[in-house]
Amino acid sequence: MADAHRLVVIGGDAAGMSAAAQARRLRPAAELEIVVLEQDGEVSYSACGIPYWVGGQVGGRHELIARTPAEFAAREITVQTGTRVVGIDLDAGHVVAGGGARFGYDHLVVGTGGRPSRPPIPGLDAPGVFGVHRLDDGAAVRAAIDAGARRGLVLGGGYIGLEMAEALQRRGLEVTVVLADPLPMQLLDADMGERVCAGMRGMGMAVHTDQAVREVLLDAAGRACGVRTDEGSYDADLVVLGLGMGPEVTLAAEAGLALGTTGAIDVDHSQRCRDHPEVFAAGDCAQTFSRITGEAAHVALGTHANKQGRVAGSVIGGRPARFPGVLGTALTKVGDLEIARTGLCTTQAEEAGFGYRAETIEATTRAGYFPGAEDMAVKLISERGSGRLLGAQVVGGPGSGKRIDVLATAIWAGMTAEDLAGSDLSYAPPFSPVYDPVAVAARAVSRTEQG
Repeated sequence: MADAHRLVVIGGDAAGMSAAAQARRLRPAAELEIVVLEQDGEVSYSACGIPYWVGGQVGGRHELIARTPAEFAAREITVQTGTRVVGIDLDAGHVVAGGGARFGYDHLVVGTGGRPSRPPIPGLDAPGVFGVHRLDDGAAVRAAIDAGARRGLVLGGGYIGLEMAEALQRRGLEVTVVLADPLPMQLLDADMGERVCAGMRGMGMAVHTDQAVREVLLDAAGRACGVRTDEGSYDADLVVLGLGMGPEVTLAAEAGLALGTTGAIDVDHSQRCRDHPEVFAAGDCAQTFSRITGEAAHVALGTHANKQGRVAGSVIGGRPARFPGVLGTALTKVGDLEIARTGLCTTQAEEAGFGYRAETIEATTRAGYFPGAEDMAVKLISERGSGRLLGAQVVGGPGSGKRIDVLATAIWAGMTAEDLAGSDLSYAPPFSPVYDPVAVAARAVSRTEQG
């Protein structure tokens, strides 16, 4: 391969492996050597599946691994696990790994992912405090439960916080959730967040809102045994962090790659770093943009990471590609309560300068008379005047959450509320009322617009 160009990928998860795989599809090994450097022992795994492994719905660690290094090697992609990159020399065109090994590159993909938020709280680094970022984190939580933990405390009320609260409860722990925000799921409007909070409390979880943690309490052995807020103290046998995710950009910043306004690596629509066109960044470490407002955004979701990695790999492989932006569509559950959102919430719409209208409707997941019909609420936000859909939120029982995909598709396509209200959605009593809640919500906000 003396005449082949070399692609070096830093980070072997969603963005990095998608870039490597797509580049290989387009360029054979004789033209492009591909080397992936990953600091951990596994690549191409589902971090999103960790709560379900902890909770027992997923049987084993191996089930969360999509492909092994050996499988990538069979496609002529070299993966070096246990290899931590400690520097990037942009002028020389090489990266430096721990131990001093150097890897020259013609193309570089930075896929360093996200960094879990860890505010400067005394005791946060103590034994018994667990993140949920890598497979080893999931293994550590499982080990703590197996060792006899009976009281679990979750800090944060976002996606990971809710999913881990459910996982701990499924394993028989008494669960307490403490968050600094007024409600869980801050990307929802307050009326929808209140439904989530009520649902969690209805499951028997203790949810304490508006309480910033001041310190992690330690026992005589120096192990976490609870937390203290201004309102009081809460005991625990293990503490799980679900405080959100920021971009991991230490390597990029030290190398001199430009960061955007969100603090993530600044890239164009082809995932190229604007100041170094031979370098690409994708996934949680890269800045992206809202499809609705065009403004810079940082959204840490595996869906975006895989797509951005594929765009970078396409361009490196010689095929033009552009990333089209994000709506931030996301879906989760806590117990039987499904929670979904896409586009802008009302606060975001207002901050973006939109005049907007919003309507929330109550409905059921199936025909009301059909067994298994569950309550659900759909909230739609549209632009005042044009009626263009800006955002949507869904909270309800089993069968409600995936309706967010219809709403995301409508927003992606630039449809108005009236367009969606008149669209040809399916009906059968086991699946939907005669007017699906999506259409009912669209008709409600459209009627508000006309009024």
